[in-house]
Amino acid sequence: MAYDDNNIFAKILRGEIPCATLYEDEHALAFPDIRPQAPVHVLVIPKGRYESAADFNAKASPAELAGFYRAVALVARQAGVEEHGYRLICNAGPDAHQEVPHFHVHILGGHKLGRMLGPPL
Repeated sequence: MAYDDNNIFAKILRGEIPCATLYEDEHALAFPDIRPQAPVHVLVIPKGRYESAADFNAKASPAELAGFYRAVALVARQAGVEEHGYRLICNAGPDAHQEVPHFHVHILGGHKLGRMLGPPL
């Protein structure tokens, strides 16, 4: 599957759609989720053209990999969820309900999240 340059995150990265930037560096951009599922719900996206975690981990440079994951940790700290805990979620593919075909990580926190997101199968 080829990367879709018309996905909403690609448009945000190109400045075609505004976002409330919480953090930005050469490797990552972070902004609030438009449909928050917790008091703190931030998305962190890499600046490269990657569809999924597998795509990102297979194709990103060592600097991109390190920079992105450092940005995730920094954003969690800046969001104030590091001390009490937070959850990182990365959906990949249709079975996981990945809605935007650009790799991204959700940081959720700000209250007790429970053991899992849904009941066991």
